[in-house]
Order: sequence, then structure tokens, then C-alpha cells
Amino acid sequence: MSNAEAHPILPTIQGPADVKALTTAQLDLLAQEIREQIIEVTAKNGGHIGPNLGVVELTIMLHRVFNSPTDPFVFDVAHQGYVHKLLTGRQGEAFGKLRQTDGLSGFLNRAESEYDSFGAGHAGTALSAALGMAAARDLNGGNENVVALIGDATLTCGIALEALNNIVQSTKKMVVVLNDNEWSIAKNVGAISKYLGELITNPTYNRLHHDLEGFLKKMPGGDSIIQLGGKMKKEAKDFFVPSSLFEKLGLRYLGPIDGHDFELLEKYLKFAKDSPESVILHVITQKGRGYEVAIQQPERFHGASPFDPDTGKALPSKPNTPPNYQNVFGEHLSKLAKKDRDIIGITAAMPSGTGLNIFQKEVPEQFYDVGIAEEHAVLFAAGLATQGKKPVVAIYSTFLQRAYDQIIHDVCLQKLPVVFCMDRAGLSPNDGPTHHGLFDLSYLHCVPEAIVMQPKDEDEQVDMLYSAIEYQHPAFIRWPRGAAVGTPIKPEPALIEIGKAEVITEGVDIQLWALGPWVEDCKRLAPIIAKKYGLTVGIVNARFSKPLDQGLLSKQSEGARLIITFEDNVIQGGFGSSVLETVNELDLNTSVLRVGWPDNFVEHGSSVGQLRLENGLDDAAILARIDTRVSRKFAILSESHVRSDIT
Repeated sequence: MSNAEAHPILPTIQGPADVKALTTAQLDLLAQEIREQIIEVTAKNGGHIGPNLGVVELTIMLHRVFNSPTDPFVFDVAHQGYVHKLLTGRQGEAFGKLRQTDGLSGFLNRAESEYDSFGAGHAGTALSAALGMAAARDLNGGNENVVALIGDATLTCGIALEALNNIVQSTKKMVVVLNDNEWSIAKNVGAISKYLGELITNPTYNRLHHDLEGFLKKMPGGDSIIQLGGKMKKEAKDFFVPSSLFEKLGLRYLGPIDGHDFELLEKYLKFAKDSPESVILHVITQKGRGYEVAIQQPERFHGASPFDPDTGKALPSKPNTPPNYQNVFGEHLSKLAKKDRDIIGITAAMPSGTGLNIFQKEVPEQFYDVGIAEEHAVLFAAGLATQGKKPVVAIYSTFLQRAYDQIIHDVCLQKLPVVFCMDRAGLSPNDGPTHHGLFDLSYLHCVPEAIVMQPKDEDEQVDMLYSAIEYQHPAFIRWPRGAAVGTPIKPEPALIEIGKAEVITEGVDIQLWALGPWVEDCKRLAPIIAKKYGLTVGIVNARFSKPLDQGLLSKQSEGARLIITFEDNVIQGGFGSSVLETVNELDLNTSVLRVGWPDNFVEHGSSVGQLRLENGLDDAAILARIDTRVSRKFAILSESHVRSDIT
């Protein structure tokens, strides 16, 4: 029996007051129990295990020193908020169903708890949000502390640097805790990561920052400098060792300190709490601490699928599961790049998540990881494209939203041949609304020059990748998270004519136009519809949301009284809207029924099927909508199955 089992402390913690009441000796036991609970739940549900195991002591001490929720905590990304949830009354069944239907969100959510002062899911947001809170406090005459917890990878985000530049002029005081574990998802890259490493390893810098007065007392005239106060001490320190970047921006820099040492954390957090000026506390933590396999494999255990907690091995896949779309992409982009050295692969800190880790291994000289900097990734690709290179930018659909201006202003306006490969288009069910890729068809619909497509299977995915690179035009390819269909891939890819749809099944009365995985759903739904109404039903693999195959649409509308569109995108402004607009512009004599995600943020859930059911996209709900529309457009004579028009 473990110490945590022998001395259960975690069940007694219902809020920060209970954390403050613990003895110092109980803190280590609490930390152990929290780690055991996180490992147990994430092994079952999947989740961000490594980041949370690394911030256990830090989060405990934040709640012990500060007064949440009066003192708001703003977590960058908020994927490291599991400890915070356990300390703020969200234990038991709710935490056991973390990231599942009717369970807790895997991120912070303002609707979930008063202790979640700001929701998140994307990196780089905490500093600006916390600064806004601090400025509001100043305007209101308050004295609460505002605490931003950021990671070292946060500082690769342009928005975080913009916030740093504004702290001194926007507020009298805020507290920034820099959690430095040298990782975002993959190993951190770039000059800022190197700079933080130098701060950690420079003994002179550390000694002077920790004990400046002790150092001054040992030198002639040092006592006089101490007596003259803070300004002289700061100038003396700057003489012996350059100020940190943070001090040049007006923040008092403290650290680096061990983020797993309760005594040190308490000492420095209390200092930051009582300081009259803005402070940044540099804390060194170990990602995955307390779980050896997560320490050894930090990238895999950043956000893990369900696994065996004893071994850390992923649970076995179902037999004969097709490869993931992301791996098909990585493998075949590598093959193309070996033949064409102008092809460049670019990711924003997501090599394994996008499949570009395969590309990185196969053609490393043609690979760039720019860190969590999507805007830079797109502009960087645009610059490469002006010089005859063929950049392929692999970014999750939800994260590409951050580079919208660069897509319009720098790529499409200049007609530069950048290929965007958007993984996680559609649902990322366990992660919820911050990670669902349900908006890209809409946000690209209005952009001139954009070619937008989605494959029905992995063979077509490879054809689209090849075609997009060959066409040399701004192009966007989207695919869903997880396993592909299982279609064999041809030895050599084929060119697809831009804007050309594929007729899967011939029909006249009703036409089902589908994008991506909905093609398979339509194969299941079409015979049900045909049998129920005695009508012929065609299936079209639309392939392209932009440009649409207007010729086929016009031809089919001559006989079809109803066209039904299917997409993994919000219904507003997406693929179905494109069809509806085209039908109107061409004055076609047909009706359009759109099937897509509703006009609200879709919450997290246990599976795609569960979320479809909750949002009216299961078979029964879709067939009911079709029945309503058909009953208005057709009169069915059941005896002869003869159609008559209803006006």
C-alpha cells in the first residue's frame, strides 16, 4: 500500500482553504496522491499527462500562497489545469470522466468553475488576458493579485511578446510565473529557448540574483550601495551581469528556482505576492515528473491516448485499423520531397501531431519547426514560395485560425503557391470547442484564390497532396483526426482536376453532395432514402468546397428536386452555403438541405458519434429532416411510386 493510500489527503481537499490548512509534512503526500489520480484517469481517458505531472508542486503552492478565486489565475493553454481542478472541488466522478461526455473539460472553462478565471486551449493567451484583468483591477481601485502561469514555449508566440512589451505601461503590478520545462509538445526551438537555457546555466547570473546583498557586502564600498537602496543595487547588479530580457521590459526577474521544492516555491511566491512591482518568477520543472515513462517520452505523453498505467504502453488498436491520415500524409510527402528538393515541410511545434515527424526523419534538410508561431509559419512559407520553393504547411485546422491575416494578405493576395494541410478538420471530441476544426470551410470560403478540398479516403488524400503541389497555387487540404478509411493507395499519385467532383452513385431525384468522411455516411443513408420514398438517390464526392463543380451541379439540378449537402463544418458559411449560393446565382430549379454542425460551440464528448447524437447529426435526426423536406417537395403515391410536383 502506498503512502498516499495509507494517508488519504486529496479527498479532503474541497478548495484552496483546505490546501492552506495542511501541514508542511502533508504537502508531499498530497502531491503523490494527485500524481496517482492524474495517471489513473488519463490512462483510462487519455489527456495531457506530462504537463500536469510537472506542475503539481507549483499549483499546490499557488493555491497555498494566493487567494483564488479573488486572486485570479490565468493558465496559458490551460492543458496543465488538472491539478488546479483537483484542488478546487472537482474531484470524484466528474474528474473520473475528464474529457468524456458529462465530465470535466480537459482545459479551463469559465462555465465550469468560478476558479477558472479565463478559458483557453491555444498557447500564448495568458499574458494578454491577465494584463487586461490587472488593468481592470487598477481602474477599479482593487488590490487583488493577478497571476499568469505561462510555459517557456509561450514566449515563442508573438502575442505573448506583445503582452510583455505592454505590462509596465498598462498596470501597476501583475505576477508572471514562467514554468520552464524545455518542452511545448515537441522540444522547444529557437533563440528564446536558448536564452532561457543560458539563464538557467549561468552560475554568476544565478548567484547575483539570489544573493546580491551578500555579494555586495564582500566588496569594498558594498555597504554604501546597500544603504542607498534599490536603484543603486539594481545598477550595481547590471554592472556585474547584464539585466535579463524581462528586466529590460520592466519586470523584476526572480529565479530560476526548483519548481518541485515546496519551501523555495513558498518563499518566492510570497515575495512576488508582496512585491509592489510586476514580477516574473522563473521556475524549472520536469515534464512528466513522478512517472518515469512520461519523463523518458515527453512528446508522446504531452497529450496521450489511453494507455496501460503500469507500462505506459498505448492500448492496442482494433485489428486491421487503417493508418492515421497524418501518417499517410507524412509518408507520402516524404516520398514526393525526395524526388523534388524544392518541397519544404513546415510545422508550428507539432511534428508528430501532423505526421511531419516522418518527414523530419526522412528529409531533415527540407524540414522546419518554427515553434508555436503559426503566423510566422505562414509568412515564412510565403517568403519561401517567392523564391521558387514549394512549402507545405501542416497545422491543425483550429490553430490555423491564428494566421488568418497571413493567409489572406500574404499568401492568397499574392497568389503564392503555399499548400496548407489541415489536420483535425472536424471534431477533436475529447478536447472540445477550442480544438474542433469546424470553421475552416467557412473562414476560407470568402478568400479569393483559395482552393479548398477534402479527400474521401487516404488514396485521394495523396492525390490531392500531389495535385496541390503540382498546381502551384494557394491550396488547402483538410482531413479528420485519426484513422483513414482503409483504401489501398496507388503506387503513383494521380492529378485531380481542380474543382472537379466525383459521382459515386448515379441518381436523379435526390442528390447527396458530401465532403470527406460524410461520403461513407451517404453510402449508408442513400439506399434507406431511396427505399423509403421510391426515388433514385445519387451520391457525389464533392472533393472541393472551393471552387465547386458548377457544371455537375447545374446538370444534376435539371432532374433533382432536392440536393442535400454534408460537411464536418459549422453550417454557417461552409460547403452547404457554397452550394446554396451557387444554386441561387445560377437560378437552378432545385432545393438545398444542408447537414452540418449547428451555430454554437460544440462541447467535448467521448466520441464523434456521441457528439453527432447530441447535435442532431445522427442517422435518425438526419433522416427526420430529410423526411420533412421531402414531404414538402414530393407527393409519394406509395402504390406506383410516381412523383408529382407540389407547388
